[in-house]
Amino acid sequence: MIVNAFYNEKGVGDTLLVHLNDVEKTDFESKGNVTRIFDVKTGETVAINLFEVSKRRAFDANGKVNLTAEDVAFINKELVDNGFDFVLEADLSPKFVVGYVASKEKHPNADKLNVCQVDLGGETVQIVCGAPNVDAGQKVVVAKVGAVMPSGLIIKPSNLRGEDSFGMICAARELAIPDAPEEKGIMVLDDSYETGAEFPVLF
Repeated sequence: MIVNAFYNEKGVGDTLLVHLNDVEKTDFESKGNVTRIFDVKTGETVAINLFEVSKRRAFDANGKVNLTAEDVAFINKELVDNGFDFVLEADLSPKFVVGYVASKEKHPNADKLNVCQVDLGGETVQIVCGAPNVDAGQKVVVAKVGAVMPSGLIIKPSNLRGEDSFGMICAARELAIPDAPEEKGIMVLDDSYETGAEFPVLF
């Protein structure tokens, strides 16, 4: 399960916001220090809010929290201690990784888009990319599904003009890299980067 958490004491208050999914219509239930937000149609949990969280665990963040296994264990203990009968099984694998563009084909329904097959080390995913400089044989930075961009955008599976896309090939400015070039285009890495390795981001 892809789990993203956010903490901003000055902006939101002493609350850990845990995001699991987006749905159109939600409701909520509260027990103790925890509120569960759920899909009205399915009952699926889509978000969790933990209130007065600093009394029990410190989160040194001002926005996105880079969750650890210990953080997830804490969230699950909070759920159980407050009377909920479910726990999170979070995917904590890196969300920004080095990808290898194995192939590039023109999008059949869009002149400025390309359909790329991108090797992430243990899997190959299809990504639709509009960058003018993308090409087969490149090593690139990929924001996987579940990644949170500096803008706050959460990367989700999408369909662009009839072609599925599972991630984003990133430009330097999209990663908030200092002195990133202004012109359009993805960041191309040199061969010293290992396909599938985590790409260190600064945000």
